[in-house]
Amino acid sequence: MKINITKILPLIFVLVISLSAQTEQDTLTIVQSTDSLNVSEDSVFVMQKSPTGAILRSAVIPGWGQIYNESYWKAPIVWGALGWFVYGWIESNNDYKFYRDKYLVSGLDSDLNVREFYKDQRDLFAVYIGLTYFLNIIDAYVDAHLFDFDVVMDKNISQKQLNFKIYF
Repeated sequence: MKINITKILPLIFVLVISLSAQTEQDTLTIVQSTDSLNVSEDSVFVMQKSPTGAILRSAVIPGWGQIYNESYWKAPIVWGALGWFVYGWIESNNDYKFYRDKYLVSGLDSDLNVREFYKDQRDLFAVYIGLTYFLNIIDAYVDAHLFDFDVVMDKNISQKQLNFKIYF
């Protein structure tokens, strides 16, 4: 297989540029201070949760990064998904081994087709396990970055709101 360098160089270029863009430090400049605390004009924002710590925790034990980020409800979802996929992989592997041995004894094409089916299923479950593990790490990283994000609306803005309650 011949590798075309003109297809790989732009990918490497984009990767290097994106990695170098992530090395800048987050800063927060306070324009007008309304509280009586002594705050300097150019203060540095310090995140409460470390994205690197969340990544490392999720890489060691899936779901640990979600617990670190105080998203407790996400950890059982990660564990359940990984448990289901590992169970599927084990069952497909056991069926593959059974039909592999059966094909070696009988030599029938039907046993060969079933063996290949379970082999494909086993490989597909391995891909699902890898994707779940990877998405677990990505979720922990994003959640750590957004931990300090405040979603409270500014009450000083005069907007008309429709508020209603439904009682059951």
